[in-house]
Amino acid sequence: MKINRLYFNKLWNEIQEPKISILLGMRQVGKSTLLRQLEKKAKGAGYQTAFYDLEQPADLNLLAGDHQKVILQLNSSAQVVFIDEFHYLKNAPKIFKAIYDSGKPVKIYVSGSSSLEIHKHLKESLAGRFIKTIVHPLSLEEWKQIASFEEKEYLQWGGMPGLVHCPSKEDRITLLENIVSAYITKDIKGLIKEENIRSFNSLLYLLAQAQGSVGVISNLARETGLNESTLARYLEIMAQTYVLQIVSSYSQNLANELKKSKKYYLMDHGIRNMFLKDFRDIGQREDKGIMYESAIFFHLYLQLKSNMEIRFWRTKKGDEVDFVILKNRIPVPVEVKSYLPSPEVPKGMVQFLKRYPQAPFGLVYNANLKQKVKIDGRDVHFCLWSESVKLDYLQDVV
Repeated sequence: MKINRLYFNKLWNEIQEPKISILLGMRQVGKSTLLRQLEKKAKGAGYQTAFYDLEQPADLNLLAGDHQKVILQLNSSAQVVFIDEFHYLKNAPKIFKAIYDSGKPVKIYVSGSSSLEIHKHLKESLAGRFIKTIVHPLSLEEWKQIASFEEKEYLQWGGMPGLVHCPSKEDRITLLENIVSAYITKDIKGLIKEENIRSFNSLLYLLAQAQGSVGVISNLARETGLNESTLARYLEIMAQTYVLQIVSSYSQNLANELKKSKKYYLMDHGIRNMFLKDFRDIGQREDKGIMYESAIFFHLYLQLKSNMEIRFWRTKKGDEVDFVILKNRIPVPVEVKSYLPSPEVPKGMVQFLKRYPQAPFGLVYNANLKQKVKIDGRDVHFCLWSESVKLDYLQDVV
């Protein structure tokens, strides 16, 4: 079935933009499907199109050879050109730069690897000439288009689009297992030493197990047996391949607030469950709170604009809130609970609102309560976890 992705309209509106439109993201998040859907709409709108899948030898051969031959091929093949897996194209950024600088009326959409080398070359060769879109797994809003899946299954299986075609639990596990295997053997193997693959795997498991926990590099290094510089590099690799997001602490230099600690979130909770080898229903899980927290973090992250960021807050005394959303530097505390018997404002949020009077309100996401209470004249909204897909509350924040 077709899923209407959140990215489609943005990408379609770029068709008149001469810059190269580049789709990046972790494996099997739907980049190729988006390109095919864009091509179909472009054809329907009367554009001449050409599609090159560079994992197919015939297509790769068409774009082999010297630069001038490839540039001529792309400039003359169609009005709108789509290139899937563009990282297989030799010197791709330089070729795209030459096409853009030529002023020819050719629109190019490409999707490809999230390798660190691609990032480097894009910045060096295509500066000011490309529009980057990071494609992530399905949000709950997109997941709900799949009529056969229940809302709670999103927490269990995550948002990899290929799950749509998996009729059984065993098929879903196999899909996720294959994605993890491909990530290790293709994306990671070329970036770290062969003898460190086992340590890297151990780090992935540790991060899955400690998802959302506050930690410091030195502790992670000690538990994995890696030195701190190597560990920091591995974390950066995971972040730049869109598998992991690193969240820093929020502080206004108060002496009792943590400043160097981080929180780590694997960006797909199905992948996290694959590392843990635990696909039980959320009602049977001891870590149900983290399952909700992971989904909510993912949705908050998807909605960030250029004037926004996500932090967390914790004091040395142990007061904490799960997230602090900053919009134009104005903080909004966010707590996540699985089940609440009553709308009691969490202690950490009470302390945060006292310390930060500029915070206009608080948000408490949970599985069962929808209500609003006041504390010190400010609203605290108790929202269902599924409502995290839309940050409507932030519209009125300056």
